[in-house]
Amino acid sequence: MTTLDLIGSSPKFRALLTEVERVAPVDSAVLIQGETGTGKEVIARAIHEASLRRNQRFVALNCAAIPSALLESELFGHERGAFTGAWTQTKGRFQMADGGTLFLDEIGDLPLEVQPKLLRALQEREFERLGSAQTVRVNVRVVAATNQDLGQLVTKKLFRADLFYRLNVIPLCLPPLRERVQDILPLTQFFVAKFAARLNKPIDLIPDEVIAVLKAHDWPGNIRELQNFIERTVLFSPGSVLRLPLDLRQTMTPTVKQSSESALRTLADADRDHILETLKQTDWLIGGQDGAANRLGLPRTTLVYKMRKLGIETRRSSRARPIRHLACRAAANC
Repeated sequence: MTTLDLIGSSPKFRALLTEVERVAPVDSAVLIQGETGTGKEVIARAIHEASLRRNQRFVALNCAAIPSALLESELFGHERGAFTGAWTQTKGRFQMADGGTLFLDEIGDLPLEVQPKLLRALQEREFERLGSAQTVRVNVRVVAATNQDLGQLVTKKLFRADLFYRLNVIPLCLPPLRERVQDILPLTQFFVAKFAARLNKPIDLIPDEVIAVLKAHDWPGNIRELQNFIERTVLFSPGSVLRLPLDLRQTMTPTVKQSSESALRTLADADRDHILETLKQTDWLIGGQDGAANRLGLPRTTLVYKMRKLGIETRRSSRARPIRHLACRAAANC
């Protein structure tokens, strides 16, 4: 549909992509709602890329990240001398997005005093920069997003009802990752490939046990949490096999913790088998250039610790120097 990486084949995600394809060609305002980390900006960009405005600019503004005193200037721009520090005329995001798409993230945090001017800009497609009486006309499609319930904010009089209805022409609701379990595998594969290349750490295998643990987790932070977790996991995986840190169990929800612990036990068994196979290949030589620790990408002391933890007894390697020989050499140096 677009040049973006829209990853997933679960029924809810396919239904969402169908809606995106349907609304992209029109210029109506879109309100994307969903929990934090569900990929609202990715979907907004997908709408832009699939629209007739794809060759124009996509301009994003996080309404929660700008101090309320500066937000009006960020949206509509200002003239020189409009306020202290305004040394030059500056275009706002509306004017920067002229002909393209303006994405307003966290729209629920927009201050009440700015909302009437935004409403006018949406309805009339015109506004005045701060400190200017000259009207600026623009042709902008607005896509807004929020993780809040705007209907409740309207009831509490924290959000204007007329602005809500103007933004909510085409509502899109993004499903949380816990309702897209089928998509965890392709998302994990994508993030592993991305961070393995960025961190220059080739990962050749993602064990089934790892995917079982990831699918069992509730992911309250959704795709953003999964992405950040995979980045950390790739960074600390000792070799070419993706290994999960055990602290994942601490963030498990009670309803899935038991099945996740079972999967982690299976993962420990797989880890033990992998170490045993490497030790056999090196004739139980642990340290040195040709030792198992080097092949596994681990410090020798770490491998010894893991062997003890997994119940792997050490054996004498035929390539190791006899203790008597080492003692004689030490005595000769005394």
